[in-house]
Amino acid sequence: MARTAPDRVLNAVLIGAGMVAATHAAALRDAPGLRLHGIWSRNPQRAVPLAAQHDAAVYHDLAEVAADPTVHFAIVLTPPDGRVGLIDPLVTAGKPILMEKPVARSGAEARQVVDQCAAAGVILGVVFQHRMRAASRAAARLVAGGDLGALGLVEIAVPWWRDQSYYDEPGRGTYARDGGGVLISQAIHTLDLALSLAGPVTAVQAMTATTRFHRMEAEDFATAGLRFANGAVGSLVASTASFPGGAERITLHFDHASLHLEAGVLTVRHRDGRTETHGEPATTGGGADPMAFTHAWHQAVIEDFAAAIRHGRDPMVTGRAALPVHDLIDAITQSARTGQTTEVAL
Repeated sequence: MARTAPDRVLNAVLIGAGMVAATHAAALRDAPGLRLHGIWSRNPQRAVPLAAQHDAAVYHDLAEVAADPTVHFAIVLTPPDGRVGLIDPLVTAGKPILMEKPVARSGAEARQVVDQCAAAGVILGVVFQHRMRAASRAAARLVAGGDLGALGLVEIAVPWWRDQSYYDEPGRGTYARDGGGVLISQAIHTLDLALSLAGPVTAVQAMTATTRFHRMEAEDFATAGLRFANGAVGSLVASTASFPGGAERITLHFDHASLHLEAGVLTVRHRDGRTETHGEPATTGGGADPMAFTHAWHQAVIEDFAAAIRHGRDPMVTGRAALPVHDLIDAITQSARTGQTTEVAL
């Protein structure tokens, strides 16, 4: 575990200035006791205007970030292809790291990143902001409470849409840069949340495809049958070819109630006829604008990570807690390639 920090303003540096950087900058702006101290990007032209907007510095290289004693933690936003080598100077300097999903392009690479941070005693957190929604937290409390009975069926759907212009950016939707398509870049959030509620998947039977609606290397459609460690079964359908795009959905069917998560709202339908709801409706970036969502969920992740630094505890989603979803995505991809049922590494 990295050193605890005193109760003062913590300075964060963004590593990367791409699409999601503005969301993190806004989250840091509104988070008490936190400050966007600087930005480093492989493309300085992206970093300069965002840094100016938030009165932040622009770093010339990662060694400069690592050597700066006023930097308390880094938020890594780069594509996953360079993560393994990219974080070396930060880890060596003992800087806590909060990392946008995915951790890396594959489960093996992700494990390398997690082990590297663990060996150095560096706090590593992962931005799975869907876990921070009020509806998701309510679902977690209900599941943990044990009054729902046994889980029997899980239904997961990610009916998103991306225009071709989204995939026209160099490297997007390729295995070399992103590690895949809809599974690792979009559905990973919903899959992680589902696993956090339903427990691990032990086996999958899958199919993936690239539809006529996109020119890209990796998949824009995936479907799979799932078998969970607790004996439940389930289904997954994920796509970025579902025009005009809609909110992702998770439905968990227990002995005594069914929990349905969609668009920031949890609906609980009890077998005795009662219905209850939690959360507030919200857009989730499932349509043509991938950034059409609130920065409040990212802010909650960052505030939790800052608390982990201050108090020397684990963040809500550690790097190791992110490995199960990577292993599941690897298994789905392998099953689709072989046509065979594939066991998931546990």
